[in-house]
Amino acid sequence: MSSRTEQSAVTVLGLGPMGRSLAGAFLDAGLPTTVWNRTPGRDRELIERGAAGALSVEAAVAASGLIVVCVVNYDASDVVLRRGAVADALKGRTVVNLSADTPDRARDTAGWAAGHGIRYLDGAIMTPITTIGTPAAVFIHSGPEELYREHRPVLDALGGTHTHVGEDIGRAAAYDIALLDIFWTAMAGYAHALAVAKAEGITARELAPFAKGIGAILPPVFEQTAQEVGNGSFSGEGNPITSAVSSMAHIVHTSEAHGIDAGVMRAAEGMARRAIGRGHATDGFIRITELLGRR
Repeated sequence: MSSRTEQSAVTVLGLGPMGRSLAGAFLDAGLPTTVWNRTPGRDRELIERGAAGALSVEAAVAASGLIVVCVVNYDASDVVLRRGAVADALKGRTVVNLSADTPDRARDTAGWAAGHGIRYLDGAIMTPITTIGTPAAVFIHSGPEELYREHRPVLDALGGTHTHVGEDIGRAAAYDIALLDIFWTAMAGYAHALAVAKAEGITARELAPFAKGIGAILPPVFEQTAQEVGNGSFSGEGNPITSAVSSMAHIVHTSEAHGIDAGVMRAAEGMARRAIGRGHATDGFIRITELLGRR
């Protein structure tokens, strides 16, 4: 597989910004690359770089043994893949679906693929477009490990680290959901912080260096709290949940005094107060992990 044989050929379906980056990385690695997009014209630059532009998705699928799909979600990938002629063309080939969706959707698609004789892997891209093809890229894959290892040499052309997280086809999507939960919750918090800072006369540029400092605190906190969740200790030594509630109440008060919606922080404060009410006042904030979803 490491030699540039017909087995190294790859087709990329979906040429949004990420799909174009994936196809570009395959081309940079010298792999025969076929591209297709539902909206015409997005393949022009890639064709100029040496890609083969397919006139139909059926032709694109027929060109390669490995099909990489990168569209907005599984609704979009279903529209592309589940047409009768396309499913027939995919028989015996491998689909690596890097579209983002839920674990259940990945499992459903894998079941459909198995029923049509299509080999199937699910995956998630955990880094921005600018990292593709560089050592900074991060990919997570799930599905049959033997199939993953078969295609790993071609996937390596995308750069960075590739991790197989299990044979359960929905596991990559589960990682994706959990990790994006961190990202978007953090971004929502940052957006809210910028609004509060602005109301107090602090510009975004003035706040940013200190925000980076807060961000730098988080990695060791993640490690420590993961251990606590794993062993059920939930230590509040140095920062009990009662202290967290006090800080949250200050944020809510200041926000609402400026007419800024504090719904997200009110929700977090409410979870912390529920933990205190259940007798966990001396535990750390991460105790709420065990209370989420309980009524």
